Amino acid sequence: MSDDLERLLRWEEAGATWEPIWPRAGEVTIVLCTCDSGEEVDRYTSAAADLLDYVRGPSRDER
Repeated sequence: MSDDLERLLRWEEAGATWEPIWPRAGEVTIVLCTCDSGEEVDRYTSAAADLLDYVRGPSRDER
């Protein structure tokens, strides 16, 4: 598991939210938001294959 996917999963497990931004093909920027107001806290860009697969996968409501 890539560090980038692990970071996102820890964020989700803490109950916080995130949004993907697709700046270019094969790369995603993850916007990390607070769980209460949805305010942006941080963001990071990655081309890690497992993160891309996870973000493109089933909707978060189905997870």
